[in-house]
Amino acid sequence: MPPLPRIVVAMSGGVDSSVAALLLREAGHEVIGLSMQLYDQRGGHAGFGSCCTLDDLHDARRVASLLGIPHYIVNLEGRFEETVVANFVREYLAGRTPLPCAHCNTDLKFAELVDRALALGADAVATGHYARVQDSGGRRRLLRGADPRKDQSYFLFGLTQAQLSHAVFPLADMNKDDVRELARRHGLPVADKHDSQEICFVPDDDYAAVVARKAGGAVRAGEIVDRTGAVLGHHDGVHRFTIGQRKGLRLSSREPLYVVGLDAAGARVQVGPRHELERRVLTASGVNWIAGAPPAEEVAAAVQIRYRHPASPAQLTPLPDGRARVEFGTAQSAITPGQAAVFYDGEEVLGGGWIE
Repeated sequence: MPPLPRIVVAMSGGVDSSVAALLLREAGHEVIGLSMQLYDQRGGHAGFGSCCTLDDLHDARRVASLLGIPHYIVNLEGRFEETVVANFVREYLAGRTPLPCAHCNTDLKFAELVDRALALGADAVATGHYARVQDSGGRRRLLRGADPRKDQSYFLFGLTQAQLSHAVFPLADMNKDDVRELARRHGLPVADKHDSQEICFVPDDDYAAVVARKAGGAVRAGEIVDRTGAVLGHHDGVHRFTIGQRKGLRLSSREPLYVVGLDAAGARVQVGPRHELERRVLTASGVNWIAGAPPAEEVAAAVQIRYRHPASPAQLTPLPDGRARVEFGTAQSAITPGQAAVFYDGEEVLGGGWIE
């Protein structure tokens, strides 16, 4: 019986990617662990996000040693800064709320690691994402993970057919509790390690400080106004706000006020009552259609506008220049520029794009 294919596992140092490596090794694959060093942590910051830290790289190496697989660290600091971090800063300065994990998955993790895997004689890259891939009629379909609590297909909408052809998700049909229990049974030191929640390159979860430091003089103070243009207060930069935000406005009002609009060019933050957040239509740019091409005509789908937001029925209309119009059946609250609108047909990810 011929040996199973060699597979590279992207090992973050967490329990999910560690169990992914374990499952593939137990199945008989030759497994190689690769970890990405993404940012310089020597600046004296003690509070970097709990993901991709030096401790995580150490944990990944410990797990690889325990599993008896080779492990390498790939320095991608330059690429990470140029793609993910630069986009993060640029988006906040433009009054948008970025989604760095989705950019990292598409623009860095799969883009870079597939090439590294091929150079190592491996034909696939495995990750600890809770998502599924299925072959169907000569193409690959991306589906939600079996565990609805942990489904991460939302962050993978940008993957192309070429990238999906090399993608393996060993946790596709598992739930988080079973993953941790399997890690305990095999004595993995990360079995009870907490999941990362913060943005990995943001010390102390203070994203505004990162934007201000990297943007320098591009940060501008300005006015907080209502929809009539009346000035209600002042702010220290639009990068400190996101659509739907209520806290931190430092305004006195008879009713709760929310951020309903951001004008980066005019350095204005517009606020209003909750009902002003509701919209039925959005336009997405940079749309990726998983099938490889947009549908020929308008299609019905369920569209998810945030990771923890339920998908809502909508009509999708492909537009020129990689854009799409999304019209919901019911109004959605706090549609946020910079976040992803991801399109689903049942469990299948049709694609997605960036909310304008």
